[in-house]
Amino acid sequence: MSELTAKQNIKAIVTAIKAEEQSLRARFPILNQQNTLAMFILLVSLCSLIGVATLYYLAVIPSWLCIILVAFITSVSHELEHDLIHKQYFSNRPFIHNFMMLTVWLMRPNTVNPWYRRKIHLHHHKVSGTSQDLEERLVGNGIKSPFLRALVITDGLLGLLVNTKRFSKEISGFKFLRVFNAGFPIATAYFAILYGVIAYYAVQFLQPFTLPDWGAELLAMAEFLMVVLIVPNIIRSSSLNLVTSSMHYYGGVNNLLEQTHVITSRWFLPFQLFCFDFGRTHTIHHFVPNQPFYIRQLISKKIRPIMAQHGVRFNDLQSLKQANHYPVKGQSSQQRV
Repeated sequence: MSELTAKQNIKAIVTAIKAEEQSLRARFPILNQQNTLAMFILLVSLCSLIGVATLYYLAVIPSWLCIILVAFITSVSHELEHDLIHKQYFSNRPFIHNFMMLTVWLMRPNTVNPWYRRKIHLHHHKVSGTSQDLEERLVGNGIKSPFLRALVITDGLLGLLVNTKRFSKEISGFKFLRVFNAGFPIATAYFAILYGVIAYYAVQFLQPFTLPDWGAELLAMAEFLMVVLIVPNIIRSSSLNLVTSSMHYYGGVNNLLEQTHVITSRWFLPFQLFCFDFGRTHTIHHFVPNQPFYIRQLISKKIRPIMAQHGVRFNDLQSLKQANHYPVKGQSSQQRV
């Protein structure tokens, strides 16, 4: 595909996305109230999380149901953060905007703070598919080893530690402490509780001992947080990291058409559930970044065939064997829109 043809296809996709959005907004004027809708979604998500946690605390629901529900709820807060990073909501009212940024971070405490993520995410749009894309490389993109990829996908902190030396050599301006400190204090507390509980039960397994009363109270609190916040976010972030690191290309990328492929495979459905259908909708975001996540969801079904028609690949899971490298010319992919 020549550069001119690529530009024509990209323009056609962007035009279709914007036209579908305009049509949707014309039919449903409430969609123009972006600030109100975003705040409503945020408050409903936050209240739902608190409500589910309360039901678990009162022993109304079992731990497994609490974990699944919170994992889904926090996937919504991730989408809100994504839009906030692009200043889709309350951009002219910094207090409310930053309140929302802080809230979605508290709901997803195993991430760097959203203000730092804004920097690396906007940079991601500029360098997507290259070695300089820190955001995607932090979640496993470009890793060929299945074991190392699984480690990075499931544990961001361990992944950062393992890859620091490589990132320092390959990514311009990368500093371990800059990324690590971007999680303080919320992500720091998250991992302290997670590793603390794991260490406690490991020691108990090897050499049982009795905790003092204050220790038992701390353990009970930590176990409660494990169920209502920590384990759900492990599921949420692992699902998201798997999907996003699978659909973004790494290497061989020359234009927007080649930055991502769309994942609609049924094998990814359980993971899509906990990352708000990211695999089927995120490619739209690469073509039109300044668009609320619920718009992408609503237009996705109509836009996917258009993207396929104009050169976007679908379900190119073979690229995982080549560390996400964009396929060589002539290599086919499964087209299921």
